[in-house]
Amino acid sequence: MTAVDDLDRKPAEAVRLATSRADDAFTALAEIRRQLATARPSFIFLFVPNRLQPDDLAAALRKSLPNTVVFGCTTAGQITPRGYENDTLLAVAFQRHHFRVASILFQPISPVSIADVVSQTERLATQFRVTPGRKRLALIFADGLSKQEDILVAALGAGLKDIPVFGGSAGDGLRFQRTQVLRNGEFHSNAALLLLLETDLEFSGLGFDHFQPTDKRMVVTRAVPEERLVLEINGSPAAEEYARLVKVPVGELSPMVFAENPVLVRNGNLYHVRAIQQIQGEHGLTFLSAIDDGLLLRLGRGKEIIRTLETGLAVSGHDGEAPDFILGFDCYLRKLEIERKGLDSEVSEQLRQRRVVGFNTYGEQHLGVHVNQTFVGVAFFRPKAGAPL
Repeated sequence: MTAVDDLDRKPAEAVRLATSRADDAFTALAEIRRQLATARPSFIFLFVPNRLQPDDLAAALRKSLPNTVVFGCTTAGQITPRGYENDTLLAVAFQRHHFRVASILFQPISPVSIADVVSQTERLATQFRVTPGRKRLALIFADGLSKQEDILVAALGAGLKDIPVFGGSAGDGLRFQRTQVLRNGEFHSNAALLLLLETDLEFSGLGFDHFQPTDKRMVVTRAVPEERLVLEINGSPAAEEYARLVKVPVGELSPMVFAENPVLVRNGNLYHVRAIQQIQGEHGLTFLSAIDDGLLLRLGRGKEIIRTLETGLAVSGHDGEAPDFILGFDCYLRKLEIERKGLDSEVSEQLRQRRVVGFNTYGEQHLGVHVNQTFVGVAFFRPKAGAPL
């Protein structure tokens, strides 16, 4: 890797960053406000650690940033200029001379009204007219416990047509109790936030995992699709059959085992991860993506995670330049595996040098598909010489 060129030593031009590790929401936001005092944001993203109460943060927002457009979500970890963190409030201020934004809050999303999502999305794309010479992309932040992201993202694709969509599902550490998105100073559960961005910057989408399929096949023989719940695999109780295939006693199944032994589903020539969240009841398995009777799955085997991360983040612009910054959505299960293997410092260094900021998710959205155990991101490149300030 070339010499360190991280966001602390060479700040991004298109965004300003601020962090706080304070325990109190008002103190944290006061620190954020001071760090962003000279910024001129079109909007700010707030990525919220689960030790800060969203209600307290919403109250503090009204006092600390009353005239600023703020979006965000709760997380299962943050990616700051230091790399992986768990207890840091991260703010990303998108400079107004490079970004415009329009937003929709879909609520409720359980169940998703496909017709409503398509019509609202089409209307937003029509009304938010693109400026000549600029490009558009969409970001989606959804309640990570809604179990609706697969349908939602498909509906967004129909409404947005050729506008690329990237995003992540809000998290709640490892508690899986309540996940929320932030819009107009309020946090919302059972909701999804769609942001339509216009920018004069060149950008490039990223999406990669570190798994390949094995010859161990599984057929879902009994499921409750609306709950993403699998009761039987290969005609046997789901947890028992999965445990047999990964050669682990049922009683030792855990998020770490699920992270290191994912199941994959084929989509065309590609395999996507269908991650297992937890054991449900005595024998069921709850998944983080869509599941159905008759679905053919394969057990996945990991590749070298550091090498795939380095390769996946090695993106450059049309003139060969490195990104100004990368907005990243990284699955919490990837982080769990990385920490268990003692690779978190090395991965944090990779993220730092590749100028990544973002959060750890309960699922990722990449170009019309909801995936798991995947790094999804958008690399934005530096403003061209002569761009207005």
